[in-house]
Amino acid sequence: MAEDARLLCGVDEAGRGPLCGPVVAAAVILDPARPIDGLADSKKLSEKRREALALEIREKALAWCIAEASVEEIDRLNILHASMLAMQRAVAGLKTVPDRVAVDGNRCPHLPMPCEAIVKGDALVPEISAASILAKTARDALLVALDKQYPQYGLAGHKGYPTPAHLAALKAHGVCAIYRRSFAPVHAILANPPLWTDEDRL
Repeated sequence: MAEDARLLCGVDEAGRGPLCGPVVAAAVILDPARPIDGLADSKKLSEKRREALALEIREKALAWCIAEASVEEIDRLNILHASMLAMQRAVAGLKTVPDRVAVDGNRCPHLPMPCEAIVKGDALVPEISAASILAKTARDALLVALDKQYPQYGLAGHKGYPTPAHLAALKAHGVCAIYRRSFAPVHAILANPPLWTDEDRL
């Protein structure tokens, strides 16, 4: 079989940098017969364009899967190994087994098929771009849902990243169960908690 005719799966993750929530990975096998215009690094696209492309990817791809590694797994394994675990789960969850895998970045998860790491792959390989878009939109939706549970942190706005507003809210309200306790800003607040927390006020 010709190399370019073999099934290529693109893999990317979202959520390595935020202070809370799981890290999310996606795996995508595109269908050459159903091309998708406009695939690019998800960070370079507007939210509206990402959402539209995510719907199109879910509809047109030969196979796709979104998986995650939990806050507990991030704290136990560290964020790199948790990201690799989420990627493994995404590939394992595909309804079609790919012949090879291309991953954004400089490191591959352990997989049962050949895997290549491609720096800036989310801008270079359409399958990785598609995975980037699915991972980003899925994690953003999760953070919007968490914002309804924990409105005091402003999660819908910053998606868990350590912005000044987020750090200020974290210092004011304390650390709850969705936070990655191994991350330095969270660990520092745990070591010096606010005088009261939201739980104290209830």
